[in-house]
Amino acid sequence: MNVISKADLEAKALMSGNEAVARGVWEAGARVGCAYPGTPSTEILENLATYDDIHAHWSVNEKTSLEVA
Repeated sequence: MNVISKADLEAKALMSGNEAVARGVWEAGARVGCAYPGTPSTEILENLATYDDIHAHWSVNEKTSLEVA
């Protein structure tokens, strides 16, 4: 059985998979995030938009998302 100490809780964050992907994108140094609504990955861009140094852009389809990127 793993016991999590209070110090470990303060150093770690519990997040969803999409939140973790957004955090990884931010930590990797991305500055622009593009997506189109209605996909399973929509939540990733919503989370990216919470970072001040990332420009989040909604597009109407895959083609325009790629063109922005």
